Amino acid sequence: MIKILDLLIPARCASCGAPGAPCCATCQTAWGSLSEITRAPTAGLVPVYALARYSDDARRLILAYKERGRRDLAPSLGLALAEALLHLPEPAAGHCLVPVPSRRHASRVRGGPHVRRMAEECAKVLSSKGKPATVAPVLELKAGVRDAVGLTRAERAVNLDGRIRLVAGAHPARAILLDDVITTGVTAAACVRLLDISGIHVSAVVALAAAG
Repeated sequence: MIKILDLLIPARCASCGAPGAPCCATCQTAWGSLSEITRAPTAGLVPVYALARYSDDARRLILAYKERGRRDLAPSLGLALAEALLHLPEPAAGHCLVPVPSRRHASRVRGGPHVRRMAEECAKVLSSKGKPATVAPVLELKAGVRDAVGLTRAERAVNLDGRIRLVAGAHPARAILLDDVITTGVTAAACVRLLDISGIHVSAVVALAAAG
Protein backbone atom coordinates (compact mmCIF):
# COMPACT_ATOMS: atom_id res chain seq x y z
CA MET A 1 0.00 0.00 0.00
CA ILE A 2 2.79 2.43 0.90
CA LYS A 3 4.58 1.79 -2.42
CA ILE A 4 1.33 2.45 -4.35
CA LEU A 5 0.83 5.71 -2.46
CA ASP A 6 4.42 6.68 -3.23
CA LEU A 7 3.67 6.29 -6.94
CA LEU A 8 0.47 8.31 -6.70
CA ILE A 9 1.92 10.99 -4.41
CA PRO A 10 5.69 11.24 -5.02
CA ALA A 11 7.80 12.29 -2.07
CA ARG A 12 9.01 15.85 -1.84
CA CYS A 13 12.21 17.00 -0.19
CA ALA A 14 11.43 17.97 3.40
CA SER A 15 13.74 20.99 3.13
CA CYS A 16 13.36 22.54 -0.33
CA GLY A 17 10.20 20.82 -1.58
CA ALA A 18 11.77 19.38 -4.74
CA PRO A 19 9.88 16.26 -5.93
CA GLY A 20 11.41 12.80 -6.04
CA ALA A 21 12.84 11.97 -2.60
CA PRO A 22 12.33 12.76 1.10
CA CYS A 23 15.69 14.55 0.98
CA CYS A 24 17.01 15.64 -2.40
CA ALA A 25 20.67 15.22 -3.37
CA THR A 26 21.33 18.94 -2.94
CA CYS A 27 19.87 19.16 0.57
CA GLN A 28 21.65 15.94 1.57
CA THR A 29 24.87 17.93 1.27
CA ALA A 30 23.80 19.82 4.41
CA TRP A 31 25.53 16.99 6.27
CA GLY A 32 29.24 17.61 6.06
CA SER A 33 32.21 15.82 7.54
CA LEU A 34 32.71 15.27 11.25
CA SER A 35 33.49 18.43 13.19
CA GLU A 36 34.56 18.14 16.81
CA ILE A 37 32.62 20.49 19.06
CA THR A 38 33.22 21.63 22.61
CA ARG A 39 30.61 21.78 25.35
CA ALA A 40 31.45 22.28 29.02
CA PRO A 41 29.59 19.20 30.33
CA THR A 42 31.42 16.84 27.93
CA ALA A 43 34.85 18.50 28.04
CA GLY A 44 37.47 15.93 29.07
CA LEU A 45 34.79 13.24 29.15
CA VAL A 46 34.31 12.14 25.55
CA PRO A 47 34.92 13.53 22.03
CA VAL A 48 31.74 15.06 20.59
CA TYR A 49 31.16 15.50 16.86
CA ALA A 50 28.46 17.02 14.69
CA LEU A 51 27.88 16.95 10.94
CA ALA A 52 26.39 20.44 10.60
CA ARG A 53 25.26 23.56 12.39
CA TYR A 54 21.63 23.50 13.47
CA SER A 55 20.46 25.97 10.83
CA ASP A 56 19.15 26.21 7.27
CA ASP A 57 18.68 22.84 5.52
CA ALA A 58 19.96 20.82 8.47
CA ARG A 59 17.47 22.43 10.84
CA ARG A 60 14.56 22.06 8.41
CA LEU A 61 15.31 18.38 7.85
CA ILE A 62 15.62 17.59 11.56
CA LEU A 63 12.43 19.45 12.45
CA ALA A 64 10.54 17.74 9.63
CA TYR A 65 11.73 14.36 10.87
CA LYS A 66 11.08 14.97 14.57
CA GLU A 67 8.05 17.21 14.65
CA ARG A 68 6.26 17.02 11.30
CA GLY A 69 5.84 13.31 10.74
CA ARG A 70 8.49 12.90 8.04
CA ARG A 71 9.64 9.48 9.22
CA ASP A 72 10.60 8.76 5.61
CA LEU A 73 13.72 10.85 6.29
CA ALA A 74 15.21 8.18 8.55
CA PRO A 75 17.17 6.43 5.74
CA SER A 76 18.83 9.64 4.51
CA LEU A 77 19.68 10.74 8.05
CA GLY A 78 21.02 7.27 8.84
CA LEU A 79 23.12 7.40 5.68
CA ALA A 80 24.63 10.73 6.72
CA LEU A 81 25.54 9.34 10.13
CA ALA A 82 27.01 6.15 8.67
CA GLU A 83 29.23 8.03 6.22
CA ALA A 84 30.49 10.18 9.08
CA LEU A 85 31.15 7.24 11.39
CA LEU A 86 33.42 5.71 8.78
CA HIS A 87 35.81 8.60 9.43
CA LEU A 88 35.91 8.49 13.21
CA PRO A 89 39.45 8.43 14.70
CA GLU A 90 38.42 5.19 16.43
CA PRO A 91 36.64 3.07 13.77
CA ALA A 92 32.95 2.35 14.31
CA ALA A 93 33.26 -1.34 13.46
CA GLY A 94 32.77 -3.48 16.53
CA HIS A 95 30.94 -0.75 18.42
CA CYS A 96 27.28 -0.70 19.31
CA LEU A 97 25.31 2.38 18.39
CA VAL A 98 23.47 3.64 21.45
CA PRO A 99 20.70 6.14 20.71
CA VAL A 100 20.00 8.96 23.14
CA PRO A 101 16.58 8.15 24.63
CA SER A 102 13.43 10.18 24.04
CA ARG A 103 10.66 11.08 26.45
CA ARG A 104 7.80 8.57 26.26
CA HIS A 105 5.26 11.19 25.24
CA ALA A 106 7.54 12.50 22.49
CA SER A 107 8.12 8.96 21.21
CA ARG A 108 4.38 8.32 20.99
CA VAL A 109 3.83 11.54 19.05
CA ARG A 110 6.74 10.80 16.70
CA GLY A 111 5.73 7.23 15.95
CA GLY A 112 8.49 5.69 18.05
CA PRO A 113 11.98 6.65 19.28
CA HIS A 114 13.26 8.82 16.44
CA VAL A 115 16.99 8.60 17.29
CA ARG A 116 16.75 4.81 17.51
CA ARG A 117 15.18 4.72 14.05
CA MET A 118 18.09 6.77 12.66
CA ALA A 119 20.58 4.49 14.41
CA GLU A 120 18.99 1.41 12.85
CA GLU A 121 19.24 2.94 9.38
CA CYS A 122 22.84 3.91 10.11
CA ALA A 123 23.69 0.33 11.12
CA LYS A 124 22.19 -1.00 7.87
CA VAL A 125 24.43 1.27 5.81
CA LEU A 126 27.55 0.41 7.82
CA SER A 127 26.85 -3.31 7.45
CA SER A 128 26.38 -2.90 3.69
CA LYS A 129 29.86 -1.34 3.58
CA GLY A 130 31.45 -4.25 5.42
CA LYS A 131 31.56 -2.44 8.78
CA PRO A 132 29.09 -4.40 10.90
CA ALA A 133 27.38 -2.39 13.61
CA THR A 134 24.50 -3.12 15.91
CA VAL A 135 22.05 -0.88 17.72
CA ALA A 136 21.77 -1.14 21.49
CA PRO A 137 18.84 0.91 22.87
CA VAL A 138 20.07 0.45 26.44
CA LEU A 139 19.07 3.86 27.80
CA GLU A 140 15.64 5.13 28.76
CA LEU A 141 14.19 8.15 30.50
CA LYS A 142 12.10 7.82 33.61
CA ALA A 143 8.80 9.60 33.96
CA GLY A 144 8.90 13.26 34.88
CA VAL A 145 11.47 14.50 32.36
CA ARG A 146 10.36 17.78 30.81
CA ASP A 147 10.85 18.93 27.23
CA ALA A 148 14.33 20.49 27.23
CA VAL A 149 13.52 23.20 24.67
CA GLY A 150 14.10 26.58 26.27
CA LEU A 151 15.82 25.24 29.38
CA THR A 152 19.19 26.61 30.48
CA ARG A 153 22.15 24.28 30.94
CA ALA A 154 21.57 24.22 34.71
CA GLU A 155 17.85 23.53 34.24
CA ARG A 156 18.61 20.71 31.81
CA ALA A 157 20.95 19.13 34.36
CA VAL A 158 18.27 19.27 37.07
CA ASN A 159 15.68 17.94 34.61
CA LEU A 160 17.78 14.83 33.89
CA ASP A 161 19.24 14.26 37.36
CA GLY A 162 18.54 10.64 38.28
CA ARG A 163 16.06 10.23 35.44
CA ILE A 164 18.17 8.26 32.93
CA ARG A 165 18.43 4.55 33.54
CA LEU A 166 19.97 1.48 31.97
CA VAL A 167 17.58 -1.05 30.45
CA ALA A 168 17.90 -4.53 31.89
CA GLY A 169 19.56 -7.15 29.69
CA ALA A 170 22.81 -7.69 27.82
CA HIS A 171 24.97 -4.63 27.33
CA PRO A 172 27.81 -3.87 24.89
CA ALA A 173 31.38 -3.28 25.99
CA ARG A 174 31.97 -0.37 23.59
CA ALA A 175 29.54 2.17 22.22
CA ILE A 176 29.08 5.27 20.12
CA LEU A 177 26.32 7.53 21.42
CA LEU A 178 24.09 8.96 18.68
CA ASP A 179 21.85 12.02 18.90
CA ASP A 180 20.05 14.39 16.56
CA VAL A 181 21.08 17.76 18.01
CA ILE A 182 23.74 18.68 20.55
CA THR A 183 22.79 21.86 22.39
CA THR A 184 24.37 22.30 25.84
CA GLY A 185 25.94 18.83 26.03
CA VAL A 186 24.14 18.06 29.30
CA THR A 187 22.17 15.12 27.92
CA ALA A 188 25.20 13.59 26.20
CA ALA A 189 27.29 13.93 29.36
CA ALA A 190 24.61 12.34 31.55
CA CYS A 191 24.24 9.40 29.16
CA VAL A 192 28.01 8.88 28.85
CA ARG A 193 28.52 8.93 32.63
CA LEU A 194 25.77 6.37 33.21
CA LEU A 195 27.15 4.10 30.50
CA ASP A 196 30.67 4.45 31.88
CA ILE A 197 29.75 3.48 35.44
CA SER A 198 27.84 0.55 33.94
CA GLY A 199 30.99 -0.74 32.27
CA ILE A 200 30.22 0.51 28.76
CA HIS A 201 33.04 2.53 27.18
CA VAL A 202 31.77 5.37 24.98
CA SER A 203 34.38 6.32 22.40
CA ALA A 204 32.47 9.22 20.87
CA VAL A 205 29.20 11.13 20.72
CA VAL A 206 28.00 11.85 17.19
CA ALA A 207 25.06 14.11 16.36
CA LEU A 208 23.58 15.33 13.13
CA ALA A 209 23.83 18.96 14.18
CA ALA A 210 25.13 21.29 16.86
CA ALA A 211 23.05 24.20 18.11
CA GLY A 212 24.51 27.36 19.58
